[in-house]
Amino acid sequence: MRHVTLAAAAYPLDQIADWEAYAAKIRAWVQGAALRGADLMVFPEYAAMELAALGGAEVAADLDLAVAEVLRHRPAMEALIEGLAIEFGLYILTPSGPAREGVALRNRAVLMGPSGRVGAQDKAIMTRFERELWGIDGSTGMTLFETGIGKIGVLICYDSEFPLLARSLCEMGAEILLVPSCTDAIEGYSRVRIGAMARALENQCVVVHAAVVGLSPWCPAVDENHGAAAIYGPPDTGWPETGVIAEGLIDEPGWVSAKVDIDRVIESRSNGAVLTFAHWPEQLMRATQIEIAREKPRNP
Repeated sequence: MRHVTLAAAAYPLDQIADWEAYAAKIRAWVQGAALRGADLMVFPEYAAMELAALGGAEVAADLDLAVAEVLRHRPAMEALIEGLAIEFGLYILTPSGPAREGVALRNRAVLMGPSGRVGAQDKAIMTRFERELWGIDGSTGMTLFETGIGKIGVLICYDSEFPLLARSLCEMGAEILLVPSCTDAIEGYSRVRIGAMARALENQCVVVHAAVVGLSPWCPAVDENHGAAAIYGPPDTGWPETGVIAEGLIDEPGWVSAKVDIDRVIESRSNGAVLTFAHWPEQLMRATQIEIAREKPRNP
């Protein structure tokens, strides 16, 4: 059995005064998850926007200046979290946020491990806000992270609503999917939650959902945030009947954690009550064979 303790953050953004305060906050959060025995902890999407506060109120209040400030501190943030992953001997998905790749602006999360940086995943599909106001580009592909605790994929927020992204990762062997999110309304959170649960069902895998929570009016880009952290599995033999392994309360900050036997993923895919993962290709054949049945008009 491969027992892994997973931790998902419901993370509030603070108007931090300086780098020392930010580093202390991140260390405290990592320590909190480590005390729960976490082997893998997930920070949410756009939690890196907290770094915009380091530029002062005027910078944080301006969309372009806020992004530039986050980009300025991003290398230090990554180094900080990489050091904590090494120090505590665990895996951490960093807060996602703006990153430059040539001239392109991406929304990037980085997986750090006990030996340092494992790799990065950029958000694949942009929301309207990211496309129309931020000018953020989607990724050019997906990354499968092969780690000492299992094979991991990352679906950043909106990506969790598109089944083929998760399917591509799981066909390559992904057992755990990480879904960091940032949603400004309950309907947005609900879309991601439903998507995350559906991906767990379809792929008979574990999904870890981390969310930004609370109000941060000092940064209009992330001024209102609603959601909850959770860990999902397939509603199948050996898993919770609801598919919910652990779930926090809406907008309540803190860690949600659970110990999971990752070998159950293999068991479910080979011998579950249903075999959604194995039977996936059957829909492709049937979906191309569509007949049209038209109602006949009634006689006058």
